[in-house]
Amino acid sequence: MDDQKTKPEADFRSDNTGRVAPELLEALVRANSGTAFGYGADEWTARLQRRFSELFETAVAVYPVATGTAANALSLAALSPSFGAVYCAPEAHVITAEANAAGFFSGGAKLTPVAGAHGKLQCEALAATLEVAGAGQAHRSQPAVVTLTQATELGAVYTLDEVRAIAAVAKAHGLKMHMDGARFANALVRLGCSPAELTWRSGVDVLSFGVTKNGGLLGDAIVVFNPAAVTALPNQLRRAGLVWSKMRFAAAQLLAYVEDELWLRMAAAANALAQRLAAGLSRIPGVELLAPVEANELFLRLPGPVIDGLERDGIRFYRRPGNIVRLVCRFDATAAEADAVIASLRRQLGG
Repeated sequence: MDDQKTKPEADFRSDNTGRVAPELLEALVRANSGTAFGYGADEWTARLQRRFSELFETAVAVYPVATGTAANALSLAALSPSFGAVYCAPEAHVITAEANAAGFFSGGAKLTPVAGAHGKLQCEALAATLEVAGAGQAHRSQPAVVTLTQATELGAVYTLDEVRAIAAVAKAHGLKMHMDGARFANALVRLGCSPAELTWRSGVDVLSFGVTKNGGLLGDAIVVFNPAAVTALPNQLRRAGLVWSKMRFAAAQLLAYVEDELWLRMAAAANALAQRLAAGLSRIPGVELLAPVEANELFLRLPGPVIDGLERDGIRFYRRPGNIVRLVCRFDATAAEADAVIASLRRQLGG
């Protein structure tokens, strides 16, 4: 027991296990003064609309919500009719981990997986799927939306060309485009492009803007670039109980999140730590990386006894079926935590 206490903490279970960025807490304290109109009629929410319009270089509508699942489900519910088909990668969070919330809130939209690699939806596979989807046939779900996760659930990042190519196929078939940006900041840092380039300039109509996984506190957002595509969204949000009465506090943390590029600096720290891990692990024989390390996640396939050894060494991570280990780097994780993983695997594998 004493030996366990002396081991350094190495927590790679998820990027939502970490602290809240102090700047967001300070913003909440500053907002906690006096009175303000409720339900988004306050000055903070008005400033949020202006600031995000500057950030994305076009007029946008921003709707703070409680979680990424809420952002995804309500966005897709507004983008798709109840009889619509929503196309996504097989590993997409919307189809594997949200209990079909999109189908629930839309009244029946069908999540439809399209093949690809490393958690990506592949452009040619989407085109082939849409060719035989039965558009216009009353007895088939009607193609409605394509949703991309950026970065993907296996830690890969869609390039700008990939997003644009997929959007071109979608638009050619009359579909709308949604992006699940739970790790949007990590993808931006990887690509080195602007928020506008990765979203509306590449054909995205609506973005689920992730904050929680990157130092946020109880809040993400929906960013709308094409209001005509989601005319029912305000009603969907109200029915779901996601129009908060004290909206100023949600708006205050979103404003602080993007102030002075805080969000990009935190994402860069997480990405850099993932690269440190990847570099160290690549030098250990027997470590198999299942996807390119392009954001802040690593997926390894290891022998079962080696995974057991990691756990005994106090390394915290998610263990998946098939002897797969998921390691996710937080913005506030340390080099010592990454080095502890590398050292443990070297001991286990004799590298």
